[in-house]
Amino acid sequence: MKLPTIFWTFILLLFIGSACKDSAKKQPPEPLDTGRRPNIVLIVTDDQGWGDLSRNGNKNLRTPNIDMLAANGVSFENFYVQPVCSPTRAELLTGRYFLRTGVYETSAGGERINIDETTLADLLKKEGYHTAAYGKWHSGMQPPYHPNSRGFDDFYGFASGHWGNYFSPMLEHNGRIVKGKGFLPDDLTDKGLAFIEQHREEPFFLYLPYNTPHSPMQVPDTYWNRLKDVDLESIYHGEEIEDINFTKAALAMVENIDFNVGRITEKLKELALEENTIVVFLSDNGPNSFRYNGGMRGKKGATDEGGVRSPFFIQWKGVIPEGKNVSQIASSIDLLPTLSELASLDPKTNHPIDGISLQPLIHGTAKKWPSRLLFNHWNGKTSVRSQNYRLDHEDRLYDIFKERRQQTDVTEHVPHMADSLKQAKESWLARMNPLTPENDTRAFTLGHAGAVYTQLPARDGIPYGNIKRSNRWPNDSYFTNWKSKNDSISWDIDVLEKGNFEVTLYYTCKPENAGVGLLLTHGKSMLGTRLRAAHDPPLIGAENDRVPRGESYVKAFKAFRMGTIPLNKGRNPMTLKAMAFSGTEAIEVRLLQFKRVD
Repeated sequence: MKLPTIFWTFILLLFIGSACKDSAKKQPPEPLDTGRRPNIVLIVTDDQGWGDLSRNGNKNLRTPNIDMLAANGVSFENFYVQPVCSPTRAELLTGRYFLRTGVYETSAGGERINIDETTLADLLKKEGYHTAAYGKWHSGMQPPYHPNSRGFDDFYGFASGHWGNYFSPMLEHNGRIVKGKGFLPDDLTDKGLAFIEQHREEPFFLYLPYNTPHSPMQVPDTYWNRLKDVDLESIYHGEEIEDINFTKAALAMVENIDFNVGRITEKLKELALEENTIVVFLSDNGPNSFRYNGGMRGKKGATDEGGVRSPFFIQWKGVIPEGKNVSQIASSIDLLPTLSELASLDPKTNHPIDGISLQPLIHGTAKKWPSRLLFNHWNGKTSVRSQNYRLDHEDRLYDIFKERRQQTDVTEHVPHMADSLKQAKESWLARMNPLTPENDTRAFTLGHAGAVYTQLPARDGIPYGNIKRSNRWPNDSYFTNWKSKNDSISWDIDVLEKGNFEVTLYYTCKPENAGVGLLLTHGKSMLGTRLRAAHDPPLIGAENDRVPRGESYVKAFKAFRMGTIPLNKGRNPMTLKAMAFSGTEAIEVRLLQFKRVD
C-alpha cells in the first residue's frame, strides 16, 4: 500500500523538529532580551570551607539549595580566595590583589580599602543599579570607608570583622545604630528579600556577606538539634585534633545559610526574576577549624590549598550553561571583571585590575585559555598556584593535579618549575608595596561630606593607664577597668569637614559609680558632661554559644547623649577622659557615635 505524500511530509517535519531540538540543546543559550541589565546577587559566607557542602563530599550535612546553584549553573573547581576575611573582600570588590588596596590586617584600621579604589558597587551604581549590602562589611567603618561611601545605597549589618552576638544584636543601618531582629543571617536575608521586592522592576545589586559560620558558634536550636547527637561520618584527615562540637556547630550554621540561600532563590522564582539574575556563591577563606575539607592541607589563615580554596558557583538561568564544571584556576580578583562583562559594563576603575573575566570559561567560548599564576599571602607567608602546581610559603613544590594534600615535595622532579615559581613569587611581592602598621599614615576619619553618622568604636581606640580592652581581639571589644583620672581613651581622628556634631556614648556604669564627669576633646574643641544614670547589664553570649568562644562577650550598652561638639577640620587625638569620680571606677565604653547636626 502506497502511503499518502502528506504522511511522509508529516514524518519529515517531525524529524526536522527533533533534529533542531537536539541541535539547540548542544548550542550555548542566548542571553534573554529583557531590555535591561541583569540583576546580581552576590552571596559570601564567613569561614565556610570548601568541604562544608554536601556537594563536595561532606556526608555530615545537607546543603540542597547551595548545591542547586552548581547544578543550575557553572562551578569552578579550582577557585581561590585569600586566607582571611578582609583581604578576600577587598579583592572581590576591587578586582585587585588586596596588598595593593591598603588592606594588610583584619582590624585596627588595617582592614580599610583605600578611598581611591573603585568598587564593584561603584561601577554598578554608576550604570543605574540599585545597590545594597546586608551583613559583615569588614572593609572600613568610618566614611568614606563605610559601605554607603563605596557605592552601596543601603547598608544593614556591622562593619567590623566579627560580632559578639547573633541573636537580635546591636547593628547599624546606614550608620544609625539599630537593634537586629532574630538570628542574624535570617535577619539579613529578610532585608535582602525586601530589597529584591522593592526593586523587582529595576536592575539591582544585592551583596549578602553572611556572618556565619564565623565564631562565636551560635545557631538556633532547629539546626543544632539535628546535628548535636549525630556521629560524624566525614571527619578531618590530618594529625591535628578535630573539635567535634565546633564542627557540628559550624555545619549547623551552614545548614542555616543553605536555608536562607533557598529563600533568596525562591523569591527570584516567585517574582519571575530568575532568568534575569546572576547569583554567585563563595566563601571568604578556608574553614575556621580542622574538619572535613576534601583532604586538603591547611585551614583559615594558611596559604595552603585548604586555607584558600573556596566553592564558587555562578547561576544565570537560561543564559549560562547548567551543571558545567570548570577546571581552570580562578580567583576572587576575577569577580569584578567577570560580573562587569556579564552585565555588559566597561570596568573603568581608578587603578588597573589584576583579575580577568571568566566569561569565556563560563560560556565555553575560550579557544585557548592563557596560563596564569595566582598568589596567596597572609602574615608574611606567600604561596603561588599554577594550573597544576602550588609552591608553598617554604618553597616546597606540590603537584596539586595529582595530590591536593601537599604531602610530597616534587621539587627534585621538576626543578625548573620550582625555580620559575620562586622567581614569580619574588617578583609579585616586589610589585605589591603593601601598607604595614609602621607605614600606614591613615587616620580614622570623621565629618566626611554627605555622611550624617560616624562611629568611633572601642576597636579603633587606644586605652591609656589602667583601662583594658575586654578581649585581645579588638573587633567587637569594649573598654573596661577605668580606675583613675589619669586614665583615658584616644582615637587618631582626621576631621575632614568642620561642623557641629551631636555625640552619643554607648556605655555601662555600676550604680555606685554613677555621676562620673566626662570630657571629650579634639584639638581646641571640648565637650563636658556628667553621666548620672547607672546601667549595669550582664554579659551576653555564653547562653547561646554551642562551644566556648575566643572573642569578647558583649553587653546591652546604653546610649547617652553627651551633647554637641564643634569640630574644626584637621587631625588630632579625640580623647575621652573622666574628670570626676563618684565611686572607684568610671564607665565601660563600647563606642562613640557622632551625628552631624549643622
